[in-house]
Amino acid sequence: MTVHATIPRYDEDIYSTDAILDPYPHYAELRALGPVVWLAKQKVYAVARHAECKQVLLDDSTFVSGDGVALNPVANRLGRGTTLSSDGEDHALKRSVLAHRLTPRALRALNSAVEEKAEKIVDVAIEKQWVDGVGDLATALPTSVVPDLVGWPEDGREDLLRWAGATFDSLGPLNRHAVTAARAAGEMLAFSRRVVRERSVLPGSMGADVLAAADQNRLQRSQCPALMVDYLAPSLDTTIGAISAALHLFSQHPMQWGEVRKDPDLLPNAVNEVVRHSSPLRAFSRRAVRQVDVGGVTVPRGSRVLVIYASANRDPRQWHDPDSFDINRDASAQLGFGSGVHGCAGQGLARLETRTLLRVLSERVERIELVGTPSYAVNNVIHRFDRLRGA
Repeated sequence: MTVHATIPRYDEDIYSTDAILDPYPHYAELRALGPVVWLAKQKVYAVARHAECKQVLLDDSTFVSGDGVALNPVANRLGRGTTLSSDGEDHALKRSVLAHRLTPRALRALNSAVEEKAEKIVDVAIEKQWVDGVGDLATALPTSVVPDLVGWPEDGREDLLRWAGATFDSLGPLNRHAVTAARAAGEMLAFSRRVVRERSVLPGSMGADVLAAADQNRLQRSQCPALMVDYLAPSLDTTIGAISAALHLFSQHPMQWGEVRKDPDLLPNAVNEVVRHSSPLRAFSRRAVRQVDVGGVTVPRGSRVLVIYASANRDPRQWHDPDSFDINRDASAQLGFGSGVHGCAGQGLARLETRTLLRVLSERVERIELVGTPSYAVNNVIHRFDRLRGA
């Protein structure tokens, strides 16, 4: 591919282990270089500023997802048939099969169940001398809610979290992280195929809706396994990332935790600010089906464009002092859940779980104290803690 001489080039690898663990200096450099930057290591264009990221996300007729959103051809081929990797009427059809499960009204019906689970999880955690914010809190709630909602049988659930993380990891460039994850991602798809073949989904679940749609010839049966994975993986890791980030941020900002304790109505915006500041989802790509102007830069037809959500959410052109955490700022424009027709279908559930767990904690816990040094998971796409020890 010929890169126009006027488009700035970035030679550092934003998918190296060091960059995965600390991506923000790279994002700042990308934003400073211009509205569109050529990533030499991945051989793709990247948009890292808020305005250009939003432009790409909202123009789904130009920047398509049907050719995959990963940075490697293997994952893009395997992702065919998912809502994530589809466009237009095909995307709308797949999304409609499960949309009724994720409406505000449907989620309101889950409120009491999520609250009950959150209370039990917090009570158990409080009884411990030391708590791992990731394992004991951030992971515990989504893994107690999502598998039942999706309809996964009890058999095999012990591997779901590992499989979900690997599915995201495999969507990066074809580096050692993606290669290592490929086997586990394949195991998840194989398990999903078995569940569909044996029709072992839980009655009344999302999975049951998918099978019913296939029975009614609204979907091809071959599409069912991918759709099962499509809604499970994103509903686990991203929510775990948001909850653990919130715990870390409130441990570092005790006065803001005090504000939440006094006024729980701050929580919806606080969740937005957590996602803006510590975006669990780093980036997905799109393919430009025609030559297009992005921020005054001509992007050639056929180009793959990486949309770096986590960088857009720290863009000083959009927010004052974007590297600071402030639950009182208007963070509603954050792109952590995407935007447009491919905006995260499960974001309402993620918000509900995160908000509920924080509210229950705020009723029982005066302060959140971090003990030791937190550590991050190494994943091409998901940015989240894998250990967060507190007292």
